[in-house]
Amino acid sequence: MPINVIVPDEARKTYENWHFAPAVVHGDLVFVSGVVGSGESAEDEFRNAWQSLGRTLEAAGVGYEDIVDTTLYIVDLQKNTRAMAKVKDEFIKEPYPASTWIGITELVIPGARAEIKVIARRP
Repeated sequence: MPINVIVPDEARKTYENWHFAPAVVHGDLVFVSGVVGSGESAEDEFRNAWQSLGRTLEAAGVGYEDIVDTTLYIVDLQKNTRAMAKVKDEFIKEPYPASTWIGITELVIPGARAEIKVIARRP
């Protein structure tokens, strides 16, 4: 079975330059690569990341409600947890997916505060 790669138009350059897919569909699961946002404040950055994630989910034919697992990699976890929780709740509603939050020292994008990785299901 070939890999079904999802590459929204806005992510084409990243796919070609960094050589990874924004998402891969296998059976009824959608594996979304880590997403980093941008913004002046932590909330703005995290909101931008969740919005970008939503566009990739949409390109795969699913939505936030189809997320079954989230992994959040957060620089300075204790400092940024409250902002991430607040913004995440704008996008993720009950029933909540499984979730893992991991504190890290840095990300591949200098100055980025978080990377969001999810697995969704195709109903």
